Amino acid sequence: MAFLLVFAVMVAAFAPASGSGELTPDFYSETCPQALTTIKLVVGAAILKEPRMGASLVRMHFHDCIVNGCDGSVLLDDTDDMIGEKTAKPNNMSLRGFDVIDTIKSAVNMACLGNVVSCADILAVAARDSIVALGGSSYDVPLGRRDATTASIDDANDDIPNPFMDFPELLANFQSHGLSLHDLVVLSGGHTLGYSRCLFFRSRLYNETDTLDPAYAAALDEQCPITGDDDALASLDDTPTTVDTDYYQGLTQGRALLHTDQQLYQGGGGDSDELVKYYSENPDKFWEDFGAAMVKMGNISPLTGDEGEVRENCRVVNQE
Repeated sequence: MAFLLVFAVMVAAFAPASGSGELTPDFYSETCPQALTTIKLVVGAAILKEPRMGASLVRMHFHDCIVNGCDGSVLLDDTDDMIGEKTAKPNNMSLRGFDVIDTIKSAVNMACLGNVVSCADILAVAARDSIVALGGSSYDVPLGRRDATTASIDDANDDIPNPFMDFPELLANFQSHGLSLHDLVVLSGGHTLGYSRCLFFRSRLYNETDTLDPAYAAALDEQCPITGDDDALASLDDTPTTVDTDYYQGLTQGRALLHTDQQLYQGGGGDSDELVKYYSENPDKFWEDFGAAMVKMGNISPLTGDEGEVRENCRVVNQE
């Protein structure tokens, strides 16, 4: 019996999940059919404990993909030879949920009887499951990504869009990753979930009064003074733990929390404005298009086949 168990672990750990380098939703159907259910259960428990965690997991997937592709590099801890992405300006003291990813990885390794599912794939599935848990529509996640063996603080600082960008710079950033204007507007709808720190919306609150609803500004003023309280939180829309189109409605009313969000409406011009208005009035279409855009984003430069590795611990590269 002991021999059979060890043999099963070795097969699960080393057998390829697919003979193809392409991503496919059924990548783990033979090597670990319990993988997706296991991820869903852990994500659901984390969100039940703290609903805000859903937004954090969606954001982590985006920050992973936008820096050198969807390769799990955002999860790597610093080493003596590498300063990774966790302490980059857009992530430091802001990106969260690493402990949830650790829990998922441990649970999946146990369910699979070995190291089968990559950390990059866990991020993609956890983001989808977070959307569903908070009221959004499900979508199939193509799988088969492998994990990077390095990360770069400089690349993270250069590639992750910051909340102070004007529309042309924001659009150029997305286009540099193969994403379109439509993708920009749809993926920004991820801000239907979550919060932002005062540090990131203070300049909008006190310098952009011409595009900010006065009543909304007055409420924010109580949460974010002109100096101090950098870590004070405000929600990105009025329903921060529910996937809906309140975010887009807020943009049309001058109630965007972040400068970059308001830039999508009356900052980007006709096409962007029309998309914002369209999604504010068509929640079903938003859910459908959001899933498609997440899949497209999840296909940014994945490592596949023999590239990279499948990390046993998402925070560190495997030891030879």
